[in-house]
Amino acid sequence: MKQYRVGIIGCTGMVGQRFATILKDHPWFKVTALAASGRSAGKTYEEAVAGRWAMKEPIPEDMAKLLVYDAQADMEKVVSLVDFVFCAVNMKSEEIIALEEAYAKLECPVISNNKEHRGTPDVPMIIPELNANHHQVIEHQRKRLGTKRGFIAVKCNCSLQSYVPAIHPLLDLGVTKVLACTYQAISGASKTFDTMPEIIDNVIPYIGGEEEKSEREPMKIWGHVEKGVIVNATSPSITSQCLRVPVSDGHMAAVFFSLENNVGKEEIIKRWREFKGPAQELELPSAPKQFIHYFEEDNRPQTKLDRDIEGGMAISAGRLRPDTQYDYKFVCLSHNTLRGAAGGGLLMAELLCKLGYFD
Repeated sequence: MKQYRVGIIGCTGMVGQRFATILKDHPWFKVTALAASGRSAGKTYEEAVAGRWAMKEPIPEDMAKLLVYDAQADMEKVVSLVDFVFCAVNMKSEEIIALEEAYAKLECPVISNNKEHRGTPDVPMIIPELNANHHQVIEHQRKRLGTKRGFIAVKCNCSLQSYVPAIHPLLDLGVTKVLACTYQAISGASKTFDTMPEIIDNVIPYIGGEEEKSEREPMKIWGHVEKGVIVNATSPSITSQCLRVPVSDGHMAAVFFSLENNVGKEEIIKRWREFKGPAQELELPSAPKQFIHYFEEDNRPQTKLDRDIEGGMAISAGRLRPDTQYDYKFVCLSHNTLRGAAGGGLLMAELLCKLGYFD
C-alpha cells in the first residue's frame, strides 16, 4: 500500500487534534496540510493550538512546525498538497456544506466529521463493520457533483458507535424497538473540565439535537442502496434520551430492545463476541481485532477501565439481562473521540482507500 497525503481541515479543534494524534505514524496516511479558520492561518500548528491543546499526547513532532492554512481562502493550495482531507470544522451549517462541496469539486475527497451531509441520500455514512456496501453511492454522487475523484463521505454521530454496533448482529432476529439512553462525555461537546466547569458534580439532562440524530441516523446506516441513493430503513423503532455527564471521554448507553424471534442470553453474547465485518476481514490498520467485547461482571463496562480497549476502537458491552417491558436490556460503551469521532472517520477512510477511492 502506497502512502497517501492527507489534510486536516479544522485542525485546531478537539476532533482535529485527535486526528493529528491518531494519524501520527499511520502506515498508509501522512499529514501534509493543516487548515483552520483565518485566525490561525499563517501560524505554525504548535502556535495555533498554544494554550488549548486538549490531548494527553503531545503535538506530533512532524506536524508541530507545519503552517496552518485558511480553510476557505487557501483551498486550492491545500488541495495541491493532499490526496484527500478529513474535515472537522466549527462553522455555520450552510458554510460547512459549501466548504465540503467546494473541496469535492476541486477533485479532493472529503471525509467529514460534520453532521451537515448525514441526511444527503448519495453521501455514504459508513461504519465499516456494518454498512461498507454504502460506498456504492459515491459514483452517483460524483455524477451529481460533476467530479471524477472528488466526493464526500460522512461519519455518523459519535453516540451511535456504542449501541448501534451492538444491535446490528441481532437484526436478523427481528429487532422491533429500541430504547437508548446515552450518557455522553464532555469531549463530545469539544470541552474539557477546565472549559466546562459547570459539569463538575453535575449531570445536564439535555443535549440539543442529539436525540433526533440518535433516532434518525441509524435508519440510514441500516438502509439499502437503490438507484444510486441510500434508502433509509423503516425499522426498528428507536427512541432515545441523551444526557451530558462529568466524564472526560467515553459515551455510555443503557439500551432496551425487543425481538420478534426471542433467543437466550447466551446466543446474543455469542453473536457479539464472534461478530466481524469488512473492517476486520480486510485487516484495516485501525480496526479492532474483536469489535464487541462482552463483560460478565455486574459493574462493567466502565469508562476508566474499558473505553480504551483495542486503542479505543472497540465496543464494550455488559449487564445483558431480561426486561419486563422489553425482551432484554444491556449497557455499552465506546470511546467517543476515538471510535466515535476521529477514529471512526479514519476507519472509514481506510476502507475507502482499500477500495481505491483515493487513487
